Amino acid sequence: MAAPDQTILGIETSCDETAAALVRRHADGSGEILANIVLSQIKDHAPYGGVVPEIAARAHARHLDRLIGDALAEAGLRLSDIDGVAATAGPGLIGGLLVGLTTAKALALATDKPLAAINHLEAHALTPRLLGRVDFPYLLLLISGGHTQIQIVEGVGRYRRIGTTIDDALGEAFDKTAKLLGLPYPGGPKVEQLARQGNPKRFDFPRPLKGREGCNFSFSGLKTAVRETVEELRPLSDQDIADICAGFEAAVAETMRDRLGRALKFFKDEFPEVRSPVLVVAGGVAANRTLKVAFEEVCARSGFSLMVPPAHLCTDNAAMVAWAGAERLALGLADPLDAPAKARWPLDPDAKRLTGAGVKA
Repeated sequence: MAAPDQTILGIETSCDETAAALVRRHADGSGEILANIVLSQIKDHAPYGGVVPEIAARAHARHLDRLIGDALAEAGLRLSDIDGVAATAGPGLIGGLLVGLTTAKALALATDKPLAAINHLEAHALTPRLLGRVDFPYLLLLISGGHTQIQIVEGVGRYRRIGTTIDDALGEAFDKTAKLLGLPYPGGPKVEQLARQGNPKRFDFPRPLKGREGCNFSFSGLKTAVRETVEELRPLSDQDIADICAGFEAAVAETMRDRLGRALKFFKDEFPEVRSPVLVVAGGVAANRTLKVAFEEVCARSGFSLMVPPAHLCTDNAAMVAWAGAERLALGLADPLDAPAKARWPLDPDAKRLTGAGVKA
């Protein structure tokens, strides 16, 4: 028997965005976003060159109640109209997680509705199913400031990690490169912007792990090469900066082609019965246009369809959290009110812990 329509309130407070959303999961499994509000804290953290956990937690506490009210108003709903409450319970900054999860528990208790304590990575993994029909299994590349990994998504709550970073996450590498070049926070988008004005062939930066077995990533050596180049050239001209950005981005793109190519082959070998395989790319770095071209090329060669959610659903948001809650609650996977917040929460608990990647992956 199909689950009835369910309207879920989602809350996201894992890092430096405070977000609330209402999502409806229809009986046929399709999704609908009724409201999706995100308040960025970039201005709060910019003076420090990165996210300050205490500032983030205080901002969540200050704004979350209002954002929930705004989301309900935008959706034309009252709190009594919802069928469940979902909140990010990890991984992330523990102070922010506690703000969102405690709020969700209070609302679930007050309304006598079920609670879904959501793994932030699972929310990213299930986002494509909110946008249209995507059948299990499919391949997920998650690239953000804190995570770079490849997961086989076999079903709700069923994930198999086949690749991860052994050091820096990709988004972290972009931001550290920006910092070396004196670019303002957040640096990743600025690196992409300046790369369009630069010569990608001027600097021959390394392509970490290219040609190696497996699907893992490494970016710390690339970051080191950028730092050495910066030190050799000081003082940097505007063209030097643009050329370094272009060379860095070209090295990342070639590395991703190599690593992804291996992952796509692995998936096809594991699931030969899947006739129309899909690669989903999610996370903040998924918005990078140069990398998207690289993903398209690899998928075209391997017979995969590429799905990249729109930018506002790739970065942290509450609609993906609400949808993950809807998917879980439709299967009866509610959580108790004492569900803990978890600063670290791997999507695949059986994946081998790699040196240098335990926190990020």
